[in-house]
Amino acid sequence: MAEQQAASNGANKKKAFLIVGAVVALGLMIGYFYNSYRKTHVATDDAFIEGNIHTIAARVGGSVRTVAVADNQQVKRGDVLVELDPADYRSKAEAGRANLELQRATLRLAESERKRAKTLYDENVSSADRFDKAVSAHEIALAQVRLAEEQFRQAELNLGYTRIVAPAAGYITRKSVQTGNQVSTGQPLMAVVDLDNLYVVANYKETEMERIRPGLPVRIMVDAYPGKVYTGKVDSIMAGTGVSFSLFPAENATGNYVKVVQRIPVKIALDPDADKDRLLRVGMSVVPTVLAK
Repeated sequence: MAEQQAASNGANKKKAFLIVGAVVALGLMIGYFYNSYRKTHVATDDAFIEGNIHTIAARVGGSVRTVAVADNQQVKRGDVLVELDPADYRSKAEAGRANLELQRATLRLAESERKRAKTLYDENVSSADRFDKAVSAHEIALAQVRLAEEQFRQAELNLGYTRIVAPAAGYITRKSVQTGNQVSTGQPLMAVVDLDNLYVVANYKETEMERIRPGLPVRIMVDAYPGKVYTGKVDSIMAGTGVSFSLFPAENATGNYVKVVQRIPVKIALDPDADKDRLLRVGMSVVPTVLAK
């Protein structure tokens, strides 16, 4: 019995050693592959979808006559978004046109007087003083015509600014204007978000930047759509850390310094047709993985 028990204990120890050895070997293998994976796959969860947001503002003040769009509506470039009451600006444009015609008539008269004064001066019938006055009057009339042309041009521009159009294709958001509102020059009315040119801004640790280069492929996971993978490429790397361009950059005036790993923003461009279904939105959280070589 003692011999059988000793043999059984030896077998159990042997199995235990084998199991421990297998576990250690498996752990080493997993560690090796994980380390190899990390060398070629640089990921971060500090990343968001960004895009071009066009703020729509009034270039002239006035009363809102028409709001032609609704929240989240898709628009094309050149579509009318808002129309202001053009009555006052149309009146100013007509007044500018009339003033321009008046100044042109005055210029024609001044030019005739200048020619007549020159003829009389050349024939020694008129004095040089009269000729100089005619020349000065012609120059003043010419300057007044140029001023009237500029005033008329500005009046027509202001009249055109009463029709506010979309500067780019996209979707309406942050609409804050309603029919009948009185708006002032420069007042934001809404925004147009361009979903055709979205990109990712990923903040990578400075210790990971050695493996990131423009042109490298990127695999992008979106928190909102688990299991869906988007593809893109590293477009460019920001010329400084995020802290350097923050509103209140960190300073060390006391001498107490704690080293913190900085983050560097990397712009990642989505591949063409990567978001054919237009599912992505500005501000979404994503996890991009750069496939480093």
